[in-house]
Amino acid sequence: MTVTILEVNSRKELKDFIAFPEKLYKDSPNWVNALWKDEYDTLLKDKNPAFEYCEAWYFIAKRGRETVGRVAAIVNHNANRDWNELYMRYGWFDFIDDFEVSEALMRKVEELAIKMGMTAVNGPLGFTDMDREGMLVEGFENRGSFTTLYNFPYYINHLDRLGYIKDADWHQREFDVPGEVPEKLRQYSQIVQKRYNVSLLKPVSRKQLRKYGIGLFNAYNKAFIPLYGFTPLTERQIESYVDQFIPMINFDLVAIVINKEDEVVAFAVTMPSISMALKKSGGKLFPFGFIHILKALHSYELVDMLMIGVAPEYQKKGLNAVIFDHLNTSFIKLGVKKVVANPQLDDNTAVHNIFDYYTGKPFMTRRCFIKHLN
Repeated sequence: MTVTILEVNSRKELKDFIAFPEKLYKDSPNWVNALWKDEYDTLLKDKNPAFEYCEAWYFIAKRGRETVGRVAAIVNHNANRDWNELYMRYGWFDFIDDFEVSEALMRKVEELAIKMGMTAVNGPLGFTDMDREGMLVEGFENRGSFTTLYNFPYYINHLDRLGYIKDADWHQREFDVPGEVPEKLRQYSQIVQKRYNVSLLKPVSRKQLRKYGIGLFNAYNKAFIPLYGFTPLTERQIESYVDQFIPMINFDLVAIVINKEDEVVAFAVTMPSISMALKKSGGKLFPFGFIHILKALHSYELVDMLMIGVAPEYQKKGLNAVIFDHLNTSFIKLGVKKVVANPQLDDNTAVHNIFDYYTGKPFMTRRCFIKHLN
């Protein structure tokens, strides 16, 4: 039966778009549901501040009445301006193991890209670096997290047949938490704090924390600006992310380093893994999903690192010692056994150097693919 590509134009069709992976991965132990609320908040134009500078189209592949695939086409005009490119991104790319389906979906994206004057299509990418990105190419035996993408191995073969090639890789590593903080790390943390007049932010009220949350994302914008495809978050986006993060903040699991001017100059945000909770809840908070998630947020054996960075003017000054002195101490207190780091680009040496004090082992690798259009 012929594959038909339909553009999403209604709330009902968007629900079908969001729901498709649940059917595709229903027997996969390592795929993790996205939160339905997060998906709606990201994909709806009246919810996501990224639409101030992005355009997006969502497509569903149908064979008869059955949904067999999906893809999003995105143009991030700020990124194209900042990187002097004319690229269309693809994301939310899922499909059954049938080349007719993947070909029809990507043909639709490429046709749209050419119509809009784009010169290449790359992805999987979202609207910003805060969205899930990269196609899994190594580590299929491991369970993903709620902030990362998981896919079947056959996806790679389909993209290869479609003419897409590697453009960038992100690597994740897994770390065992040592039973005690290395004395060298503790001493160096104290030296760095005195030498550069920086300190770890102490617990503050939620109202005060908002100020530092905004400062954290301002530091994030500065630290990540040279990285692949990155474009700084706008003020409205920062406020939106701060609103999302503040309710989840546990000061034992977050390190915010400030200077004498009370500015955020380094940061790390971690949280207990909620992967199994999301699988149990099906990605839904209600009627009972929030119970599974709340329980997971108080189970500390496995922790996910969501983000980590150091402002450019403070890089190579040892602020990683301050971050990990605090986190390692907290991890021991809470009984954390393992930490899975966030995906890190191949050439992001600034972040690789942050982990100097710990030996990690490979966990997952994800890839961004690109195809230049004639």
